[in-house]
Amino acid sequence: MAAQMTNAHRRFLQALMSNGITEGSEAKKLHQHCCETDKVYYAHDKLDDFISTINSHLQPLFMQIRKGISEDDGRAHYAVVNLAETEVTKMASDYTESELELFRKTMDLIILSENGFASSTDILNLADQLKTKKMKKKEAEQVLKVFVEDKWLSEKNGEYTLHTRCIIEMEQYILSNYQDVARKCNICHSLAIQSQGCESCGIGMHLPCVRKYFRGQTEPRCPECNEFWSCDTPGVSRMGSQT
Repeated sequence: MAAQMTNAHRRFLQALMSNGITEGSEAKKLHQHCCETDKVYYAHDKLDDFISTINSHLQPLFMQIRKGISEDDGRAHYAVVNLAETEVTKMASDYTESELELFRKTMDLIILSENGFASSTDILNLADQLKTKKMKKKEAEQVLKVFVEDKWLSEKNGEYTLHTRCIIEMEQYILSNYQDVARKCNICHSLAIQSQGCESCGIGMHLPCVRKYFRGQTEPRCPECNEFWSCDTPGVSRMGSQT
């Protein structure tokens, strides 16, 4: 039988839904705040159990709190996912058809790229090729800005990738619709967009997971096939030197 939902659980869920995505250390603080505010038993190492209780009550509603990692720094994040909705229905209430089409095409570029990024130039070149309604480049720039503000995309030096929120919420959609190219990280088992792959067996790993797994190894080897890991990864020492 599922554990009872308390006001602390409800307060936590409401805050998570309001935030869209919550970084791990913030989720821990929120957990403590909710328990202390509603005078519910609190233990600093029981966040996963606390979330499991909420998830057991969300299951009939086809919703779930999911944990994912940032592909930039490996930090944990939490987001509420609606399991009954696809990417299109989830975003349809917030964006126009042409904006959604631009997002899907941007997602295509990012997922089909070698490094998990798409340049602003490549994305803006799609603006006047949209089937729903052509956009001017200035208009497309504004739409991209909104996608970044809403945490569907991340931008760095004119390069775009999927935000951690997007990866957590759309993991199943991406795995289903990009079966030939989408893969999960061999270490943390989450969807890997920015990743490195083994040239021998083809498994992939997030860059933070690569750094963590190979830390201190002078001759990094694939965790799956044990062949030499030929990709250069910043922060991983090889043969006694820093790359």
